[in-house]
This record gives sequence, C-alpha cells and structure tokens, in this order.
Amino acid sequence: MRVLLYSYNYYPEPIGIAPLMTELAEGLVKRGHEVRVVTAMPWYPASEIAPEYRNRLFATEERNGVLIQRCYVWAKKERSFRNRALFELSFAGLSFFQALRGWRPDAIFLTIPGLPVCVPAILLSRLYGAPMILNVQDILPDAAVHVGLIRNPKMIRLFEKLESLAYRHAHKIAVIADGFVDNLLKKGVKSAKIREIPNWVDTHFIKPLFQPSNYFRRENSLEDKFVVLYSGNIGLTQPLETLIEAAGLLQSQTDIQFVIVGEEDATERLSRYCQRRRIHNVLFRPFQPRQQLPEMLAAADIVTVLQKENVISFNMPSKIQVLLSSQRPIVASVPADGTAAKAVNGSGGGVVVPPEDPQALANAILALYYSPAQMAQLAQAGRRYAENYYRFDLALDRYEELLTEAIAKPAQAVQKKLVLRN
Repeated sequence: MRVLLYSYNYYPEPIGIAPLMTELAEGLVKRGHEVRVVTAMPWYPASEIAPEYRNRLFATEERNGVLIQRCYVWAKKERSFRNRALFELSFAGLSFFQALRGWRPDAIFLTIPGLPVCVPAILLSRLYGAPMILNVQDILPDAAVHVGLIRNPKMIRLFEKLESLAYRHAHKIAVIADGFVDNLLKKGVKSAKIREIPNWVDTHFIKPLFQPSNYFRRENSLEDKFVVLYSGNIGLTQPLETLIEAAGLLQSQTDIQFVIVGEEDATERLSRYCQRRRIHNVLFRPFQPRQQLPEMLAAADIVTVLQKENVISFNMPSKIQVLLSSQRPIVASVPADGTAAKAVNGSGGGVVVPPEDPQALANAILALYYSPAQMAQLAQAGRRYAENYYRFDLALDRYEELLTEAIAKPAQAVQKKLVLRN
C-alpha cells in the first residue's frame, strides 16, 4: 500500500503524538508499504520552530525509508486562541500543497487533534480517489471547550461542524479508548466506521532497568531518594499544582523527592508556584533526549498521571502505556469514570485517586512508600499488561488490517458500478 500519513507532529519531536506517528510510519515501511508523511516543521513542545528549520516554507527529507514533507506553521510560545487559530490555518493551508507533491496514495491517514486540517484532507481524498482514515487521539472540540480554550459560542459551533464534517467523510475512524467510542456514537457516527485501537509502546525500548546505576539519579543527586516522577506535557488538562501541593504535604518525609520533567517555560512557572507556597522537595528538569527516556523512568519509584476533574471521555494520556512498560507503579490522579482511570485499573499497574485532591494523592504515595511489596506487585502487573496488550506489533497488525479494509471497499464500489453499467 501507499499511505499518506497526515499529522502536524512527527520526529524529532520527543513526546506526544510524534513518537507514535513516527513508529507507525516506519513500522509500515518495514512491512513493505510506502509511506510519505505530511507534517509541520518541528515545533512541539517548545511552541516554536526548531532553529534548523526556521525561515523555510517547505522542507523535504527522508528517514528510515519514510518520505517526510514539512511545511511552515505559525508557532508561538504565548498561549492564546489567536495563535492557535493561526497555527491550525497555516498548517491546513500550506500542508495541502505539500500533499500534492508526490505519488498518489492508496489511503490518507489523518491524525486528530487538528480539525481545520480535515478540510484539505477531504479534498485530497476526493482528488486522489483515496479513502480517508481518521486517527482520533483527542475528541475535539470537546477537549478545548472543557478546559476553556474555546469559549465563544460561534467558534464552538464552527468546530462542531468541522468535527461532524470529518466524521462524515471518513471511511474509517480509529479511536484509542472505549470512552471515545461512546462519545462518537452519541454524536451519530455509525458503529461500522469506528475501530478501537489503543496506542502502543515499544516494549523492547521502554523496559525495566537496573536502578542503582541510573544516570538520571546520579546527575540529579537522587541516589538515596524515593523518587515520585511526573514527565510529559504540562498543559490545560494536567493540574500539576495538585502534585506540588501533595509534595508540600509530604515535606516531613525528607527522603521523598518529587521530580517534574517538562517544557522549560511550564516548569519555570511551576517553580515560581513552589517558591510562593514554600515547597522545597520538588525538582524541575527539562525534557531528556528520547534515547534516555527508559533510564529516566527507571530512576522513579512511583510515576504519576494527572488530569483535571472534567477530563473524562475526550482525552487518554498515551504516557500510560509507556509508564506500564517501564515497570513502575502508577499513581493516577484522574476522574474515576474517565478513560485514563479505566486503563490504569484494567492493567492492574497502578492506583487511582480523585483528581485535583492533593491530600488523596499524598496519601496514595505514602501508602506505597510504606509498602514495597505492593509497589512490586503493581509494577510487575503493569509490565505484563503492556507486553500482552500494548505491544507495537499488535497495534501495527490492526492498523494494517484497517488500512487494507478501507482501501478494499472503495475498489469494490467501483467494480459494482462497472458491472451495473455493463
């Protein structure tokens, strides 16, 4: 198959959708398919284009057999609706021209977040006569509305129309959690279109490592500490202040050290919050190179996931698979009826506490601190679950099957029309 993968995040971006889409594209190539990726200049999570890609409208490169076609995007550090709108519009407009430069695909694989980009994707689907498969990583605009990013009623209606347009024109829709399935069914999407395929983890890359010789512990003077780690995006859905307040409640336990790894601007803001609250047991570190991710996770005794209380069925942190694979017990401060809680509870690899509740979070951390046997049990159960259900080859099988099915149906429809004409 020839697959056009459409995503505004791709390698070398270190977190979020980028590693997933990179692994998917390269995995398809290894199985004998041709893949070209239409994406943005690297911009995430710094919210600015990487220096080596600046002052360029387009760029084309090849990596591990994948043709990568990049375009300029409006990327600014300041969070505002205006900047986000200009980002979406710049990518939707410029990426269309990149998508026209290259071989005709058999299928178009479009990743959401990003609703305006569904418009050029639908046009390309018609121009090329290729089915469009949606990969829904977040339910939009629900997520943006719930966290307050979009408040204008007219804009909400516009994005709801874009969402409906995307679902209507998609031949198949892959979602990453059962809560997403329920959300789409309530919006009138036919169940035959929807396929649940959880995000994956490379269990050969993210694996248990020997902790005492760990570089991350050495470099950050953590050798004799019980480390509680948060690593990842620090955005509107992640209330890291809850983790900091929990750290404040545990300051008397001098060997418990909290570590937050994230984008520099976000960690600086949280560091100032710590200073105001006089909380001194939180260490802030920038994102580590991806090749060092397994060792950074191995440095932790407990890893954490945090969501706001209104994040239920429209967001599923892809980090959960990674954390389970690292064989570290998870403490998830997330809504009990949300997709993240279901994933953690279903894996047996962690405990779930009420969101935005520092005392409950501190209690759960302290309970595990005093119970090494329970920590080991949770960690081993999580690793087994990741190996059995979240392995990359399993997800790749299902995406390959979905692409094959989507391509076959339009071809069958053409054959039926020819038979009827004859």
